[in-house]
Amino acid sequence: MSLPPYMIELIRLNGDSFNLNALLIEQVESLPDSTTITLNNGKKLVVKNKKSEIVQKVTSFYQTIGLQLHVKAGDGNE
Repeated sequence: MSLPPYMIELIRLNGDSFNLNALLIEQVESLPDSTTITLNNGKKLVVKNKKSEIVQKVTSFYQTIGLQLHVKAGDGNE
C-alpha cells in the first residue's frame, strides 16, 4: 500500500519508521548524528534521516500538488 502524497516516511533514532504529514513541517535542522524537525505546533521530532533527504521528500510532495518554492539567489534561505 502506498502512502498518500502528503505523508513522508521517516526513521526514528531507535530505527522504527513512521509517516509524517509534510504540511506540518515548519523547520528542518541538521545535527551531526541526527536531524531535528520542528512542526507548526512547536513539537520537535528527532530522526535519523538526513536533512537533504527530508527536503527532497517535502519538495517532491509540493511539486506533486503543483506548488514550488522559488528562492532568489543570495537571500540566505538556500
